[in-house]
Amino acid sequence: MSDHFIIREARVQDASSVMSLINELAVYEGEPDAVVVALEDFKNYGWGDQPLFKCWVAIAENTVVGMALCYDRYSTWKGPVLYLEDFYVKPAFRKFGIGKSLFENCLDFALTNHYLKMTWQVLDWNELALDFYRKYKADLDSQWINGSINFY
Repeated sequence: MSDHFIIREARVQDASSVMSLINELAVYEGEPDAVVVALEDFKNYGWGDQPLFKCWVAIAENTVVGMALCYDRYSTWKGPVLYLEDFYVKPAFRKFGIGKSLFENCLDFALTNHYLKMTWQVLDWNELALDFYRKYKADLDSQWINGSINFY
């Protein structure tokens, strides 16, 4: 393994690699069948006329080995919020600072673009992730319950 990597904005050509990482994350989180978006739709959502998200990738050994995908939210209490939807590094490439670089890239983007907050979710059993976020002194709120309604 090499500890040489770059972080850059994802390109439409990276879409299938990013989708592969999203699927790996879903398997890791115990939801292997949860990803239903088609690759062509994903490309349009991220790189079409009205992109719905920003994505950065980590490249090591000429391969996409990590990604962070964010989008805009608005808090009536705080103002503009950057929401980190997915953040994942392939297990073989962890411990080289890739996750730290991807996460800090998102933080820098949020600060540079005048967001007032960055938020994300983490599963309560994911101690590796929880420990990572604690290093940033993140507020890991256990009071809020997530709600959703699926339309598919």
